[in-house]
Amino acid sequence: MNDLAILTKAMIQERKDIAMAIIGGFIAGIAGVCLFAASGYMISQTVFAPPLYTLIVLTSLVKILGLLRAASRYGERLYSHRATFTILSRLRTSFFAKLVPLTPGILGKKRSGELLARIVGDVESLQHYFIRVAYPPVVVVMVFLATVLFTSAFSFWMACLFVLGMLATAFAVPGLVLLGQRRIHGRVRQQRAVFSTEVTELLYGFRDLKVYGQLKKREQQLQQTSAALAVEQQAAARHLLRGQSLHTFVTYLISWGVLVLGAYLIMHGSLAGVFLAMLVMASLTVFEEASAMATLPAYKQDSEHAARRLAETVHATDKQPPQPSGVLSVEQAFAIELCGVTFQYEDEWRPAVKNISLEFPPGSKTAIVGPSGSGKTTIIELLLKLRTTTEGRIRLNGISVEELDEASIWQASNVVLQHSHFFRGTIRDNLLLNEEQHHSDEVLSAMLDKVQLTNKSLDDEVYEKGENLSDGEKQRLALARAMLRKGRLWLLDEPTSSLDYVTEQRVFRHLLTQAVDDTLLLICHRLTGLEKMDRILVMDQGRVIEAGSYAELMEQKGYFYEMKQIELQMIGEAGSY
Repeated sequence: MNDLAILTKAMIQERKDIAMAIIGGFIAGIAGVCLFAASGYMISQTVFAPPLYTLIVLTSLVKILGLLRAASRYGERLYSHRATFTILSRLRTSFFAKLVPLTPGILGKKRSGELLARIVGDVESLQHYFIRVAYPPVVVVMVFLATVLFTSAFSFWMACLFVLGMLATAFAVPGLVLLGQRRIHGRVRQQRAVFSTEVTELLYGFRDLKVYGQLKKREQQLQQTSAALAVEQQAAARHLLRGQSLHTFVTYLISWGVLVLGAYLIMHGSLAGVFLAMLVMASLTVFEEASAMATLPAYKQDSEHAARRLAETVHATDKQPPQPSGVLSVEQAFAIELCGVTFQYEDEWRPAVKNISLEFPPGSKTAIVGPSGSGKTTIIELLLKLRTTTEGRIRLNGISVEELDEASIWQASNVVLQHSHFFRGTIRDNLLLNEEQHHSDEVLSAMLDKVQLTNKSLDDEVYEKGENLSDGEKQRLALARAMLRKGRLWLLDEPTSSLDYVTEQRVFRHLLTQAVDDTLLLICHRLTGLEKMDRILVMDQGRVIEAGSYAELMEQKGYFYEMKQIELQMIGEAGSY
């Protein structure tokens, strides 16, 4: 995929503003050349004491050109910046739209700070592509060609010198800058990403770093990263300054060349002396228009590097099939079928789940137990289409999940994951995340009572990520949020692991009452209360090693029986204290 394809498409969509900006830039540039050329010619004419009307015409022309230059420059700035900001808006929307389907997989591959740097910093870098990379060469070439045609009317050799100057300032100087730019290509951007990552992790882990006495060490590491970024930024700034200085040197060199060549032509009678000041002033002005070319390579490299990083982030979307349109009905309980399902994380040596074939009848209640890392959570993520099976097929109500729109699956499911996110706001705000369902305060308060959050009111404040809530309160609030939905599939991953036994049983009683006719999958480590489940699956190392009802598994005296005995022993030891 072309790294700049998204940017090019966005520029095509803003072609009207871009065309207006180019026209405005050309008029402003050529008006500036004509303004200073007319000023030089007027100064030269005053030496010969011309008629008054000549001075009046020249003075009026200078004023008109000044007004035209200012007006066209304003229009050029207006349209070019409007196009730039609109393009930037389209880039953000397009990139985010491509990024969303890749979660949560991409979160496991990219550090959050680095991903934030790409979403913010790299997208921001692309705002320079049009206004400092694509736009300046077009206007510079147009203004130069018009100036060369104007100059050729007075002297062919003077026009050749202007062409030489155009080649030097528009191509030679940027080429030299580009050679040096390759040595520092991408280093500022990469160092900025490292700095953003370190800042993010320091803020997220501030409390733990403080507790374990590692805060000073991480602060020093952050200062070193900041210093390294400053060094790279200074190197990049010096390189840009050298490019601008080289451009200025070439500009004055060409202007001196115009003066010397003009004097030579005047001595040989090939050029009228009255035009020399005009040509010198024109040369100074036209090369001023080319000043943007000196910094073009730096912005071009930066934009290409940013586009490449963004393309790498969403590269997987190029291989994705078209979005399926299948929709699940919430009018009936779900039937779930897993046929030879295997899933393996990238770069892992063994599958998280391997060759699992299961059926969950509509309205069934199933518990999945087993040690950590046995693949329990992976099954729920596969059902929610958060991950795609490596092998095998999953069907919901007889429809393959590959044919279902993932939003339809989420809408038809009541889900509580291990780590639920809470937004800054109130309890009410965090309960009413589903815009399609409206609940009165009475219903919300009753739901808080069901999950044993009687000490909370709907107007209580919730900090970002629920920082002012205990783990048990977070789990109960997440359960309340799920119980307010109307889905017929319940996927619960350790929903009560932080609750005491009494509170857990009260919450589960209300939950099972509401889900009496629905399909429910419960992942848990606690084995108490599983007698109410229709079936229990025991997993280990990605496989189902035992399956049956609570009574059947206890009679088998296998893995589940041993787990239960260990739990009873631990409860007994805890009670003795």
